Amino acid sequence: MSKSVFTERYNRFRQLLIKARQVARLTQSELSTKLSRPQSYVSKYERGERRLDVIEFLEVAEALDIEPETFIKTLLEETQEK
Repeated sequence: MSKSVFTERYNRFRQLLIKARQVARLTQSELSTKLSRPQSYVSKYERGERRLDVIEFLEVAEALDIEPETFIKTLLEETQEK
């Protein structure tokens, strides 16, 4: 089993999170403030240097005002097409 940080699916997960942040018109710094975390936290998971667990993902989704279920469904649909 490969480390998921280096899979195409995880890369797409990261890209969708970046897109969601941009659609929300938030900088990494603004999002990190909403999460009560340092800016480096957002930077590291967006670059793939750090993995998000499920609870952290739910916190990010809430801060971005996105539905976690819809996000995951989109991820699954996009990565199954390839």
